[in-house]
Amino acid sequence: MNEARTYKILIVDDSIHTQEVVQRNLTSAGYDAYSCESVEDAVRFLSDSTIDLVITDVKMPGRSGHDLVKHVRDHYSDVGIMMMTGYPDIADAVRAVKDGAAEYLVKPFTDEELLSAVHRMIEKISRRQTVRTDREPDRSYGIIGASAGMQKVFHRIEKASATNATVLISGDSGTGKELVARAIHYNSKRRNAPFVTVNCTAIPESLLESELFGHMKGSFTGANETRKGFFQVADQGTIFLDEIGDASPNLQAKLLRVMQNKEIRMVGAGMQVQVDTRIIAATHKNLAALVEKKLFREDLFYRLNVIDIHIPPLREREDDMLMMINTYVNKFAREMDRTPPAFSDNTLAVLKNYSWPGNVRELENLIQKLVVIVDGDVIRTSDLPENMRFNIGQSQKQHRKLDDVINDHIRDILTSVNGNKTLAATILGVDRKTLRMRLRKMETPDRPETDTG
Repeated sequence: MNEARTYKILIVDDSIHTQEVVQRNLTSAGYDAYSCESVEDAVRFLSDSTIDLVITDVKMPGRSGHDLVKHVRDHYSDVGIMMMTGYPDIADAVRAVKDGAAEYLVKPFTDEELLSAVHRMIEKISRRQTVRTDREPDRSYGIIGASAGMQKVFHRIEKASATNATVLISGDSGTGKELVARAIHYNSKRRNAPFVTVNCTAIPESLLESELFGHMKGSFTGANETRKGFFQVADQGTIFLDEIGDASPNLQAKLLRVMQNKEIRMVGAGMQVQVDTRIIAATHKNLAALVEKKLFREDLFYRLNVIDIHIPPLREREDDMLMMINTYVNKFAREMDRTPPAFSDNTLAVLKNYSWPGNVRELENLIQKLVVIVDGDVIRTSDLPENMRFNIGQSQKQHRKLDDVINDHIRDILTSVNGNKTLAATILGVDRKTLRMRLRKMETPDRPETDTG
């Protein structure tokens, strides 16, 4: 096997536990491992990234692993495929092989079984004479934007990449905090070492030390083998602590101890071992406010907040909207092998004025939905979800109400001066011509706008 390059593996499973166990084993073995929870997420990930091997579960909510296998075969013929399932079935295994999966693992499988299968797949990939040229991901790592706010983000990424300092990324859910963390890691000197993601809300308190620091064989019931924890897997690389604002007090204390001492102790081990792991944390919460309320440790906050990067919400990035819409429309149209639809001017105006509570994730999902369900060449406001159409109506009502208030005020002034337009204009602070034009508009209300595209 070619040891000069790090092979990239994508794990697709709706079980977070399975994702984390498989990802940890693969990164420990020297692979660059990523994970997605659904076929839809995997399809998006593959369109932006270079992957050598896909390991997918068979049964998942929505589209199945067989759908993903077909997509990979149709679009990335040089990518290896391995399937895993907790529901073994001969017919299903035969179908997997026919679809193009070269390996078929039955859950639960041991670490050795997993790694042996992966090694076999990588050997086949490395022996191919006509291997595709690696499509290195864009240096922005999927981050789209040219607005002033995003230029500040890119500048901070560049600064953070040149150091080993801890980074705290803040921003609403769906703004792309993990993309920023990955951009920092893969532009830093640690790029060839593992990037390990830890969801701080997903670690059970009872498994906290084992998950973070690993455990020795026999150290507790069920510890049938020695296993590395997140910090050991990420040694020499980067550990990304997602949703750090939701970390329990116990987790906060253990993280602080690692940051202070740069060493950990595996459960059941007698000695501490040193780790060289860069920490990047992210949160959608205001950590400074949590510190004030005594809900987050002040000492941990200051250790994390060496370099801070705030990602602005999508509602503050109107200048990026058209660029993002075009990018997503072209991407999903390419996946569906169709001509990218256009957007009417009114539709674009609605999208620009919408509040986007789900941020970039919501926009991307909406564009994918529209490209899939709209058959015509133009997407109109009538194609938008009901909540967006409701917002359009509410906005129009608010404008009409404001006009009514102004008109009523003008009528009151005219009544008080017995219809004297010159005097009324003086009281209103406008010239007589402006008042006359306003009165004509009041007599002939504007017709409602129609979406002509």
